Order: sequence, then structure tokens, then C-alpha cells
Amino acid sequence: MRTVFFLVQKEFLQIFRNKTMLPLLLVMPVVQTLLLSYAANYEVKNLSLVVVDHDHSPTSRQLAAKLGASGYFHVNQLPTAAMADHEMANDRTDMILEIPSNFERDLVREGTAPLSLNANAINATKAGLGMGYAGNIIRDFNVEFAEKWAPRLSSEGAQQLNTSTPQPINVTYSNWYNPRLDYKTFMVPGILGEIVALIICFLTALNIVREREIGTIEQLNVTPLKKWQFILGKLLPFWLLSLVMMTIGLTVGKLVFDIPMLGSLGLVFAYTAVFTPCMLGLGFLISNFADSQQQAMFTAWFFLIIFILMCGLFTPVTSMPDWAQVLNKINPVAYFVEFMRLVLLKGAGFEDIKTNFYTVLCYAVSANALAVWTYRKRV
Repeated sequence: MRTVFFLVQKEFLQIFRNKTMLPLLLVMPVVQTLLLSYAANYEVKNLSLVVVDHDHSPTSRQLAAKLGASGYFHVNQLPTAAMADHEMANDRTDMILEIPSNFERDLVREGTAPLSLNANAINATKAGLGMGYAGNIIRDFNVEFAEKWAPRLSSEGAQQLNTSTPQPINVTYSNWYNPRLDYKTFMVPGILGEIVALIICFLTALNIVREREIGTIEQLNVTPLKKWQFILGKLLPFWLLSLVMMTIGLTVGKLVFDIPMLGSLGLVFAYTAVFTPCMLGLGFLISNFADSQQQAMFTAWFFLIIFILMCGLFTPVTSMPDWAQVLNKINPVAYFVEFMRLVLLKGAGFEDIKTNFYTVLCYAVSANALAVWTYRKRV
């Protein structure tokens, strides 16, 4: 182990002398956590809504005002449907609400009136959320109108209103684990796991290939070092730095975003200590077959982009096709993202995540064993 200690000391000296690596390790987690937590947001607000009002009645104006006051829509008025269609065709509006003539009269007399609501569905997520927001607002407006005008409606209109408008139901909501429905509370724990995996895998692959390019790897190969000593000496510094990165990320998450930390931080660091060798082994395995830093970078990015997109950070794993869910079982980042959310947001203990923990442990042993086996020490 004395030999490994000197190798670790040598690696830390290289890291501290490198003017780009140390800032990458210490500054990048902070910057990425801040940027991604604000940018990776599926909340849709300020949708452009064009209202074509053919009725020009107090009721139609109240409906348009209610949509604008919700905070989800930026409402514009246009006189004709053709002009509104032209705006949507040129991608200058997201939705069109067309209010027909005699809208208020039909509501008062008959208790029902049609509305036309069209959405630009090129962006399916924005269109679906926009239609959902507008539908809920119109439904609330319908209930308010019924309560206000029911005594003045004609008998036919009242009967129609009673049959077409459901009676209001009072629902009491209780939001567990994220009471404020803050999207950043959901994203930050997953982003921390993704950042650690990304940086550690990249740096491990590039660090070893760089030594091969500048020739220092050959000087180590002619020494009586054993393969496991060399690999352990190479990976241990980055393993320690991953714990530092996690500390920085958790500090930023708490101070800036006030994310809850309901679970044990000791369990978080223990899991990080087991997870990091997965990415270290993968990076070392890539470096064994890469001839240049550029080749190692592109190979690492090929795997990491798949891991990140399929890990459940942006899209729920259960929403993926069956074959993707099966493939995701060999995705180490998916286990880390799931673990971070379970422990930090739900306060899960070891019994709740032990299957996840042992799976990642097996993954780490397999990846590093394969890296050691494929490394060829040339004398």
C-alpha cells in the first residue's frame, strides 16, 4: 500500500498543477447545478394566446381576462380567425381561442355555448400543458358563471345547466415530499448525481490517455508496479474528489435552492463512495482502448449521453418503452438519480434502497475487474 500511496500523491500533484482540471472539478459542479436547475424546467408559463372575440360581451371579456390573469397566458386580441391562423402558421402564437357570436346569450338562455380552442402542437409538451391549463380555467369560469347566473336563467337554460355542468366538489390537496410543487426541488438531487457521473468518467478517461500521449505511461510500465496498484493509484484520487464534489453540490443545493435533506447524509456519501467506482471503471475501460484524448472523449460522451437521457432525470423511466426500461437496468446513472431523490426528498433508509445499493456495488466490481483485465502493461 506504500506504493499506492506514492502513486496517489503523484496524481494529486498532477491535478493541482493542471490549470484546467482543478477548476473543472471544483467550479463546474457549482455552475452546472445552478444553470441546469433553472434551465431544466418543464413548467410552461407565458404561453401566447390569441383571442378572437366575435361576441364582444361582458362575459366573453371576463373569460379572456381570467385566462390572462392566470399567469400562464399572454393574451392578445385579434379581430378575425384568419389573422389568428396566420399568426399560428408563422409560429407567433401558441394557442387560439375563438369565442362565437351570441356566446353570452346562449349561456344565459340555453345554459351552454361552444368555444373553439386550437393549439400549436409542434411542441407536444407545450400544447398538452397549455390545453390542460386553458381547460381548467374555462371549467372554473363555467362553474362561476353557473353560480352567478343560475337564478336569472330561463327554465330551459337552468335545466340544461343542471344537466351539463357538474356540481362543484371541494378537494383538499396534500402534496407530499414537495409541498410547494417547486420543480427545482425535484431536479436538483438528480442533477447532482448526473454531474458527479459525468465529470468523473470524463476525467478518468482523459487523464490516463493523456499520460499515454505524453509518454509518461511508458515510464510507469517499466517499473515493477502491479496492475492493480497502478489502477488503484490512478482511480483513488478521483474517488476522493468525487466526495468533495458531492459535498459542494449538496451545499449549493441547500444554500441556494433549499432542497430538503430528509434522509441520512452519511448514507448519501456511502452510496457515492460505492457509485463512483462504476464511472471510474468505465472511464478506465474506455482509456484502455482509446489512442488519443479526442477518441476517449467521444467514446465516453457516447455512453454518457445515453445514460443521462435514459436515467429518469428528464423523462420518467416508467414512461419509456418496455425495451428501454429493460436496457435501463444496466444504466448506473439511473440508479444514482433514483437514490438521490428517494433519500433526500423522501427520507428513505438503507432498507428502502438496499437493492439499488447492491446492484451498483456489483456494477462497480464488474466494471473495474473488466478494466484491470483489459489493461495491458507493456514492458
